[in-house]
Amino acid sequence: MAGRKKLGEILLESGVINANALADALQYATEHGKRIGEALVELELADEEAVTRALAAQFNMPFVELDSGSVDEEALKLLSEEIIRRHGVVPIGREGNRLRVVISDPLDLETMDVLRFRLNVDLIPVLAPPAKVRDFIEKFVNPMTDEMSKTMASIDHDAPEIEDKDGDGNILDGSDADAPIIRLINLVIAEAVRSRASDIHIEPMSDRVRVRYRIDGVCHVRDDVPKNMQSAVTTRMKIMSGMDIAERRVPQDGRIKLKIGGGQIDFRVSSCPSYHGESVVLRILRPDSVTIGIAALGFEDDDNKRFQQTIKRPNGIFLVTGPTGSGKTTTLYGALQDLNRPDKKIITVEDPVEYNFTGMNQCQVREDIGFGFARILRSMLRQAPNIILVGEIRDREVGDVAIQAALTGHLVFSTLHTNDAPSAITRLIDMGIKPFLVASAVQAIMAQRLVRVICKECKDVDPSPNRAMLSVLGFRGDQLEGKVFYKGKGCSRCGGTGYRGRQGIFEFLQLSSELRELAFNRAPTTELRRAARATGMRSLVEDGKLKILKGITTPEEVARIAQAEGLATFEED
Repeated sequence: MAGRKKLGEILLESGVINANALADALQYATEHGKRIGEALVELELADEEAVTRALAAQFNMPFVELDSGSVDEEALKLLSEEIIRRHGVVPIGREGNRLRVVISDPLDLETMDVLRFRLNVDLIPVLAPPAKVRDFIEKFVNPMTDEMSKTMASIDHDAPEIEDKDGDGNILDGSDADAPIIRLINLVIAEAVRSRASDIHIEPMSDRVRVRYRIDGVCHVRDDVPKNMQSAVTTRMKIMSGMDIAERRVPQDGRIKLKIGGGQIDFRVSSCPSYHGESVVLRILRPDSVTIGIAALGFEDDDNKRFQQTIKRPNGIFLVTGPTGSGKTTTLYGALQDLNRPDKKIITVEDPVEYNFTGMNQCQVREDIGFGFARILRSMLRQAPNIILVGEIRDREVGDVAIQAALTGHLVFSTLHTNDAPSAITRLIDMGIKPFLVASAVQAIMAQRLVRVICKECKDVDPSPNRAMLSVLGFRGDQLEGKVFYKGKGCSRCGGTGYRGRQGIFEFLQLSSELRELAFNRAPTTELRRAARATGMRSLVEDGKLKILKGITTPEEVARIAQAEGLATFEED
């Protein structure tokens, strides 16, 4: 193999990239531990298809256009869906005693060995772009959508209501698979997990039960369950989550733990009586969703520097603000994981504890037995921690204890529900916490939101961006000259939305001596904001503008998420 050309040389010779692009990609690959092909795609210097064609030439392998017409269904059946998904391979046809298998990485020899062992045949590996392989698997290998439709059709609309009394809670393992209602719920849960949903909403209406998934913060209607199956659906959910099936008058909470797709997934379940029956919501708790690391949160370089400085202080309070679902917990867990070392003792008080982490002492609030935030916090201080996480500062009592902890040498992380960063100072004082304590204990406040990221598979230049929307966000005419805006066209990978995944936009306020004095003097929020802007704080909308110009998201998405609270900051001071 000594005479094999390098991938970069092949792409240079074919005119896909130039020498400067290759140099940039090599540097990026070295810094981030990537292969040169991955670096080129991530830097958008070459597309996946061009890189895959070059790999095919480099390894003298066939390149295929993967679609349903190029695949033999009998060959596809030779591998289970679980193997195809886990290894990202597609068997497409036989040639005598040899099997043609589509792969996307010619160096993945381990997968080839696994397939040879399982199938006991010789393989002819062929290459296709990774995105095409993923799309094919989602479209043609995943029978879940059809299966769900068949299951729905198998439920007789005129059948009497079913009440499930088995109570084993052990779904997705094939047990009781003949019962349509159990099979239907299995499919709803499994499809939601594979669709990257954060919540499943089962909502009774006058003539049906609506099923919706929340994906990237936006609800999508999945299907309607017949009204006469409402009791069976809610009963099954309550049995699985350990709720009282006889109690329908008051809200209940429960948890489900399931193994899906090779991973352990927790679900936090909530039932609430409504006009047409009990509404049930399942919050899908994926451990990987809060272990993405600080680098993936979406900080600009200057905000990242401030963030790192703040979380590495020996004492003080760091507050993260924003509405429910804005990623506050993910941000704080990211900070704690960065600090989680043997020489630090970390204690958290949460309601509820959603994710478990090795090396941290996590305490669950139990208000029913008087074990609330304030009592746990006081107990924590006798445990000699270095770092404390308080799930939320809800009232003066919790705020006073957190402040005292910060002033006695502890680093305290917590959240607060306010629209922006400067408002957090006013909110703490309005709770009844003395202004001089707020001014001396709080080190930094960060407001954040989550915006959807443009899907990389269908990302394209937007030839006619919405000028009115750009104007609302504060883009002036002279700022638009030479600027390129992007959007997602919609593909199978992103479900036709044009977005896949989310990233944060931030407003980071570090308390300067001037801001501390203003807080001490109970200055209004407008004055605090003006002083914060003077010290370099960038508003949510301004941070969103930077991500629009980088091609990460769209003007419509920033306007939808940031709304009006940050728009006034574009007026000239």
